[in-house]
Order: sequence, then structure tokens, then C-alpha cells
Amino acid sequence: MTPVPSPGPLDVVVHSGPADWWVILAGLGPLAVLIAALLAFYINWRTLKQRTAADRTALDQKREADANALQQKTAADSRAEWWRRTQWALDRALDSDEGTKALGLATLEVLARSELARNEELELFDIAWKSVSGDENGDDAEPEAGSGQEMTFVDDGDDLGENGTTDEDSTKEVGP
Repeated sequence: MTPVPSPGPLDVVVHSGPADWWVILAGLGPLAVLIAALLAFYINWRTLKQRTAADRTALDQKREADANALQQKTAADSRAEWWRRTQWALDRALDSDEGTKALGLATLEVLARSELARNEELELFDIAWKSVSGDENGDDAEPEAGSGQEMTFVDDGDDLGENGTTDEDSTKEVGP
């Protein structure tokens, strides 16, 4: 006997339990990829923002350091040039020729009014002035009665120049 197919349709019912975990995980795969991509984007964005802020801060600090260095170099160059002029004037003030001596003393007087002059240099000016005037022992001797000259020192008095500042007023501290 040969089998004969059944005349009616056959209903197949599959009874299964809940879906397995790997099936659920496979269904959430695209969502997990999207979340990972968004998380990577956020981390990279925050890193870029932090580096930009750090670079900006470093650049500002470098600009400030460069400005301070330039200011210090300018001040040092000004002082060096002032001292070169002072040496020239001291050499002229100690010369034996009266005209050269007068030029040197006048130059020293102008240099003493500069804000670049410090107390130590002004003391040197006093020594040079005393040496030129013949007062070697440092006494503040009165000028002779009939000479018509009044002996003055370069840094006599409280005011060093027309601007009314003293050396203590113009002292600057340079540093960080």
C-alpha cells in the first residue's frame, strides 16, 4: 500500500517558551551600536573642549611671559645704556680741561634726574662731584665767602628731578 497524502491541510503548531537571551541581544544590537557611537562622540567632544581650553590658557600664559620678558629686557637695556652714558659723563667730569669737565658734570646732573638712577649710582655721582670740586675728604665744606658759587651735589634735596620723584619712588621690582 502506498501512502496517500491526507486530504486536508495539516496545521502545525509550535509550542515554544520565551525567547532566548541571545535572540533578544541580537535584536538590540543596532541600538547598542547607536548608544556606543553617541557616547564616543560625547567623550571626544569633551576632550576637544578641554584641550582647547588648556591650549588657550597656555597661550595666554606664554603671551604674558613674553610680555614680562620683553619688559625686563627693555628695562635692562635701558639701564645698560644709562650706565654707558654715565661712564662717559664721569670720564668727562674727571677730565683736566674745564670745558670738558663742565660738560661731564652737566651730563651727570641730567642723568641723576633719570628714573633709571639708583641710590648706588647717585652716591657715585656725589663722589665724582666732591672729587671735581676739590673736597676729597667728603666734608660738606662751605664755599669760600667771596667765590660767588654755591656748592651743591647732584642728588641734594628730596626731589631728584622736575617730576618730583625720588629714587625710592621710582624703584621697580621685576619678577613673576
